[in-house]
Amino acid sequence: MKAEIIAIGSELTCGQNLDTNSPWLALKLGELGITTVFHTTVADNLEDNIAVFRLAASRSPLVMMTGGLGPTQDDLTREALARVAGVDLVFHEDAWRQIQERFARRNRPCPESNRVQAFFPCGAEIIANPFGTAPGIWLKVGDTIFVALPGVPSEMRAMFDQEVRPKLVAAGLSSGVFVQRKLNTFGLGESQIEEKLADLTRRGHEPEVGITASDGTISLRIFVRAPSMDDARLVWEPVERTIRERLGDLVFGVDDEELQDAVVRLLKQHHRTVATAESATAGLVAHRLALVPGASQCLIGGI
Repeated sequence: MKAEIIAIGSELTCGQNLDTNSPWLALKLGELGITTVFHTTVADNLEDNIAVFRLAASRSPLVMMTGGLGPTQDDLTREALARVAGVDLVFHEDAWRQIQERFARRNRPCPESNRVQAFFPCGAEIIANPFGTAPGIWLKVGDTIFVALPGVPSEMRAMFDQEVRPKLVAAGLSSGVFVQRKLNTFGLGESQIEEKLADLTRRGHEPEVGITASDGTISLRIFVRAPSMDDARLVWEPVERTIRERLGDLVFGVDDEELQDAVVRLLKQHHRTVATAESATAGLVAHRLALVPGASQCLIGGI
C-alpha cells in the first residue's frame, strides 16, 4: 500500500510555518506497513487544491491531508474535495450540534461562521474531533481514499490515533509494519561515525542503516519492513547490538530521546542535582532540561 500526504496552507508554502504534520503522519503510516511515496504542500487556493487532489488520486490509493478545515474563507479542503468527487456539500445537523456544544463547554458563543465546518462532501464519513471544532473527512473517490484532518498538530495526532488508524486497519490497508529504530549519538562527527559502521551503512545492506546529523547529534536509523513488530525486532536488534558494541558510550538514547533526556536520566541514576547560571543563552539550558518529565527531581533552578 502506497500513500501520499498533502499539507495545505499558505503559511507553509511561504515559509512562515514549518510542516511538522507530514513527517509524523509518514512515520505512523509506516508503522502500518503503508509506504508514503509523495509529500505535497499547497497554498490556500481552490483551483490549486483541486489540481493537487486530482493528481494525488491518479497515483495514490490513499491520500492523507492536513489543514484547510477551519471556519475561515481560506479553508477550502471541503469544497475542493467535493469538486474532485463531483458531488455537493451536505449539511450535517449532528456535526453542527457538536461544534456548538464544544463552544458551550468553553462558555463562549459559537460564531455563525463555524457552521461551514458542518458541511461535508456527499457520501463522506465524518471523523470525530474531540479536541477541536473541525471534524475530519473520510471520502472514497474512485479507487482512492481521501482522509482530511485538521492542521492543528495536537488535534490531528489524536484523531489519527483514535479514529483513523483503526479505520485504516479495518479497511484492510495495513499490511505488516515498517519501522525505524533510531539510535542517537554524540561525540564524533558524521564521517567518523560512518567509518566505524561502513559495512552497515553501505548501499544495499539489509536492513538499511541511514545516518542523519542535527545540531551535533548524529542519528543512525535502522529501517525494517516485516510482517509484525516482533518480526521487525528480530531484524533490528542484532544490528543495534553491533552499533552499540562499536560506538560504546557515544550512543546516548534511542528514538525521540535527546541530550537533555540523557542528562536527566544520569542525574537521577547518580542521585545528583544541577543548577544553571546563564547569560547569552537566556536560560536555554535550564529550559531544555525542564522539558524532560520528572526533571524537577534534579533541576534545582537557574539564574
